[in-house]
Amino acid sequence: MTVPRGHVETLEDGTDVKLGVFLSNTKSRRTKLPTDKLTALASLGLEWAA
Repeated sequence: MTVPRGHVETLEDGTDVKLGVFLSNTKSRRTKLPTDKLTALASLGLEWAA
């Protein structure tokens, strides 16, 4: 899955979530993430978390 850094998702309640920024930051800090978080991200289809 590739998400551009500037991508923003709008939730049903109108809240904007900067998904691209979240994923970019998380990917760059993946060596510091606990195994359970990486497993959860990998289950969502993020190949870099596997």
